[in-house]
Parts: sequence; C-alpha cells; structure tokens
Amino acid sequence: MSAADSAIVVDGIAMTYAAAGEPVEALREVSLRVERGELVAIVGPSGCGKSTLLRLVAGLRHATSGEIRVDGRMVTRPMPDVGMVFQSPILLRWRSIVDNVLLPAELAGLDRERYRGRAEDLLRLVGLDGFAAKRPRELSGGMQQRAALCRALLLDPPLLLMDEPFGALDALTRDELNVELLGVWGETAGQRKTILFVTHSIPEALFLADRVVVMTPRPGRIASVVDVALPRPRTMQTRADARFGELALQIYETLSGR
Repeated sequence: MSAADSAIVVDGIAMTYAAAGEPVEALREVSLRVERGELVAIVGPSGCGKSTLLRLVAGLRHATSGEIRVDGRMVTRPMPDVGMVFQSPILLRWRSIVDNVLLPAELAGLDRERYRGRAEDLLRLVGLDGFAAKRPRELSGGMQQRAALCRALLLDPPLLLMDEPFGALDALTRDELNVELLGVWGETAGQRKTILFVTHSIPEALFLADRVVVMTPRPGRIASVVDVALPRPRTMQTRADARFGELALQIYETLSGR
C-alpha cells in the first residue's frame, strides 16, 4: 500500500519549543505511517513528545520541520474531521451531558437537533443512556470520560486521536473503558475508525492496538514498532495469553534500555 493510501503519514517530523533558556527539542526525525482502520498505540517515557506528536497530527501545533498528511492532505491547520479525546474530559459544567456531546455540531454551525438522536445512541452505547440530562458533577470520572468519547464521535470522524484518555482512572474502570473503546471502534474490518492512542501503560497499549510505537526519551524518536499479533475480539482473558506477556517484556526492555 502506498503512502498516499495511508490514513496518517508522518514524514521526518521534528519539533523544538522556544524557551526562556535553551530551546527544548521535543521530537527528532519521527516518521510513521498509520493505515486506515488501524489502531496504533504510542508508548514512551514522560516528556518524550507523545502528546506533542498527537497535536501535530491534529494540526493544533506546527512542526519545526517535516510534514504530516492525513488522508492525503497536508496538515497545515486544525483538521475539521478529526475527533480528539484528552487526558481530562473537559466537559462544560453548566451544560447537561447530552448538550456537552452535541457541542461539536454547534461549533461546526450544524443543526444540533439533527444530531440529538446520534448523541443519545452514543450515550446508550457506552452505558450513559440514563444520564443524558445530568450535569458533569453528577457523574464519576469514568462516566465523564465516556461522555467525552461520545462527544468526539458525534460527527463520525474517520480519525480519532486519544491522549491518555483513561490515565487518571482506577484500574478496574480503565479496563472497562478499554473494552468499551474496542466495542465502539468495531471489531469488523471496514467499519473501524483509525485511532492513534497515547498511553503510559504497556498492558493498555497491547490490549488495544494492532501495533505499538515505542518512543525514546526526549528528544522523542521511534525506538521500535511492535506488531501485536493477538486475536480479536480481545477480552480480559487476552492478558493471560503467554504472547501478551512476551510482548510486554519486549516493550519494557526497549523502554528501559535493557
């Protein structure tokens, strides 16, 4: 498959931030291809540029050098057909949950009522159908993050960028949301969105991804790309697979330099 057919092409990206003292080099010569319908996870130490790379793909920042293409188009500004889920849900506290989910339609100048049915369907899909009228303060952290995922999916974007969306949650809730994310993503080829998922968790990366990109300490470079040849659909039993443990150790040794 040619680069033009890929969902994301990152070609020789470098990123240096201006600082009061010396400039901070966040990324150096990063090149990566993500195919359509693929779920790719990025792991690496804190400060290695994982989140920076995600924001560059979204067009929220401009690289110092190199180029990024999404669906064959050069990224020069924020991409309108990309869904993004951040580390924090960032819900508007004065709006109901369903009104938070409908926000992308409003910002795009679309008729929000045309999307109300989809918003309610998405809330039902993630187990929040009884909470549409609630305010964010009335929901747990995990429930708020489910709502944030619904908001990102409202306009049915082909590309979903996720920046450690479950990192602040307890282990059980995190595992539940991993399973729900795979359900939303779709286990049938041809229906899947392309997802680029940043995480600190090696088990989370392996559980979710088709491939895991392992990054070096700052300046972030790609140390290795690990193919995750584990069958789908994946369940909690997947983590008991011997191959899962072998891959986790492989990634850990790359990260730790052993």
